[in-house]
Amino acid sequence: MKKSALINWRTTAMLLCFTALAGCCTTRSAIINQAADKAAITAFNHRYLQAINDGDSTALSRLTTEDHIMLPPGRPPLIGKAANDAANRRAFELFNIAESWTPEETEIAGDWAYQRGTYQVIATAKSSGTSRTTTGSFLRIYRRQADGSWLMTRDMFNSDRPPEKN
Repeated sequence: MKKSALINWRTTAMLLCFTALAGCCTTRSAIINQAADKAAITAFNHRYLQAINDGDSTALSRLTTEDHIMLPPGRPPLIGKAANDAANRRAFELFNIAESWTPEETEIAGDWAYQRGTYQVIATAKSSGTSRTTTGSFLRIYRRQADGSWLMTRDMFNSDRPPEKN
């Protein structure tokens, strides 16, 4: 083998290795973008919780995608923004809600993110003033929109309590 052909082969092999390694490494800008995305999702959560705690179904609706699906415990899924909006309006008509979340994990992959954590809801019936506290775990999926903002597209949660027996 000629020396120039051997050098070209080695150079090509090295370039391929460096290219492959570069694709595996996290760049500084990717880390910065991850931090910015996590901050944006944290800010989103503040707006979402504020809408729940204010009983503002209009503001809550603006924070979900048209194809939003909620998977509540012990009930059929609420599929689509209209079904979710109707359920939220009914809940806000009947209850004053004080909700809080504690995210334990937030992962971002491109235009998608998920978050897992725990929640507490204190629902006080407007008719009687009776309160009920529920705690549990949640898993949410967020999707980046064309304008760079994040909206919730899936929401699943469960109670720490076992289901009530009929």
